[in-house]
Amino acid sequence: MGWMTYDALTVEFDDRVLAHLQVVIMLRFRRGEPLTMSWMDAPKAGSGRSSLWMSPTFPAYFKFLGSRPPAIDVDWLRRLTESADSSIGLVVTDEHGTAVAGIPHTRRPGD
Repeated sequence: MGWMTYDALTVEFDDRVLAHLQVVIMLRFRRGEPLTMSWMDAPKAGSGRSSLWMSPTFPAYFKFLGSRPPAIDVDWLRRLTESADSSIGLVVTDEHGTAVAGIPHTRRPGD
């Protein structure tokens, strides 16, 4: 499990999910476009859903716990990009379109 930190919020995701999110988010930021990102909260985070407004004016930090970059699935990346471009915003899903649970923290894991 790696994590993404944005402002005061850190969210844990599997490294493979995180790698795909990084590509989609950075594509938007390079174009100067903000986005909303939503995910299901893991049971240990109280279940429910979370949503985050992200703007390219704030830095985003991605920490991968694995030493090798995961392979990028082009079809999955396309679906996530289409989601990010929709009025709903980027909904975090796995390669099969199933909602992915994240674990939000107000500080980095282990701090």
